[in-house]
Amino acid sequence: MNLKESLNLKKKVAEKVREKAIKKAETRIMLAGKTPSDFNEAQLEILVKEEEDKIYGSAKEKGLLVLASLLGLSLWS
Repeated sequence: MNLKESLNLKKKVAEKVREKAIKKAETRIMLAGKTPSDFNEAQLEILVKEEEDKIYGSAKEKGLLVLASLLGLSLWS
């Protein structure tokens, strides 16, 4: 894989994460009984960024668990 392909893959992953974060932020807004128009652009960006961080954090956590299981390590013994 060359550098250009690597950057393209990274961009695609970031776009998918962003899309998922926007959907989660919309759900969060609806659960609060509000609409996106109740927030200014900066507030919406903060909500989406928080959701992106949660997605990346979850992926990192799962990655560590997979690595531990591949190495035969048990976290519960």
